[in-house]
Amino acid sequence: MIGTVPLLVPLALALLLLLASALPADVTPLPFTVKLDAPLRELHPDWCWFHPRAAAIPGAGRDGHPAVVLTLQKHLKVSDHYSGLYFMRSDDLGQTWTDPVLPPELDWRRDGAETIAVCDVTPGWHGPSGKLLAIGIKLRYSATGEQLLDKPRSHELAYAAYDPATGRWSPWQELAMPDTEGKFYLVAPGCVQWLVSDDGTLLIPTYFRGPTGSDYSTTVLHCAFDGQTLSYLRHGDELALAGGRGLCEPSLVRYSGRYYMTIRNDARGYVTTSEDGLHWAPIKPWTFDDGAELGSYNTQAHWLAHRDGLFLSYTRRGADNDHIPRNRAPLFLAQVDPERLCVIRATEQVLMPERGVMLGNFGACAIDERESWVTDAEYAFGAQPHPRGADGSVFVARVQWSKPNRAAAE
Repeated sequence: MIGTVPLLVPLALALLLLLASALPADVTPLPFTVKLDAPLRELHPDWCWFHPRAAAIPGAGRDGHPAVVLTLQKHLKVSDHYSGLYFMRSDDLGQTWTDPVLPPELDWRRDGAETIAVCDVTPGWHGPSGKLLAIGIKLRYSATGEQLLDKPRSHELAYAAYDPATGRWSPWQELAMPDTEGKFYLVAPGCVQWLVSDDGTLLIPTYFRGPTGSDYSTTVLHCAFDGQTLSYLRHGDELALAGGRGLCEPSLVRYSGRYYMTIRNDARGYVTTSEDGLHWAPIKPWTFDDGAELGSYNTQAHWLAHRDGLFLSYTRRGADNDHIPRNRAPLFLAQVDPERLCVIRATEQVLMPERGVMLGNFGACAIDERESWVTDAEYAFGAQPHPRGADGSVFVARVQWSKPNRAAAE
């Protein structure tokens, strides 16, 4: 455990009063506290843990609690060069964990001199099938770990299913897509938050591009899953922006009957809304509620949705962190004004500290009605901790709500 902020009723009430005086009149404050755990710490000169993301399996843990599966990979020092997909499991809400395991179904595959891998994975529960789905990007590596993009579908949507009854994973499969020589030459649902609709179909945000150019566009794929095969049904609006590699790493959430999507660009983050998850309003740069730019750039952001409030997790400039590449530490969480589409500055809290290194690609998800988790790992290599404290920790920031989130338990 790195640190604990106890959930105290008097503190929550005092915070509620303070926030109520600072928030816009049409936004009700929802206080939360943070308990920061580190279920895994490991330093190695050649790799570090990366991409930790959690998903809850309802009722599969001890005493009827959710089981939690945490997927993660080893970053192998070369840019965007990752191992196969490991996973850990907890049946007691994160009090204890299994060691990381790399199932053969989720490991690298060889194709001559090339290595085929899947990275940027986000797991999530698909209730209608009783399976946990892991969705990421299949890609090709050269013998030196460089990505190969010289063929159609060098990036494509890959998925595997975990059966909690057997504890086994299916092998990676790829989603069949239309127009693979044209607009969907590369398909990259990397580091995204995806949703299961009421009818059991999936809404999977992704970014894509054709065979030329460097700017990606973003869309949402509407897919069906029958417990074994994921099938493309259609896709929504194609959102584009010139420059800064276009629009990448979109994450989707549903809150109060409306869909929200946050999107990465090299210069800044953007947000947009939809009534159906497929057709989107014009994108808007992320700002604070006072109009100042949020300062999150060239990295991802993710959502937490509570019945009584919408929240964004992000990194940003302006936190005495210019010594950190891309200002990617500390990691914050703050409440969002769902109408004005801005981050409410007075609600911002640090989820994970800056300890001399950047934080990697992260995840955010609901666990039960009392807690949501944000997971990340320190980008730390070597044999000794960083002088500022980084020691290769894989963090779980347990966001503990002051009011139960009944929708998360249903």
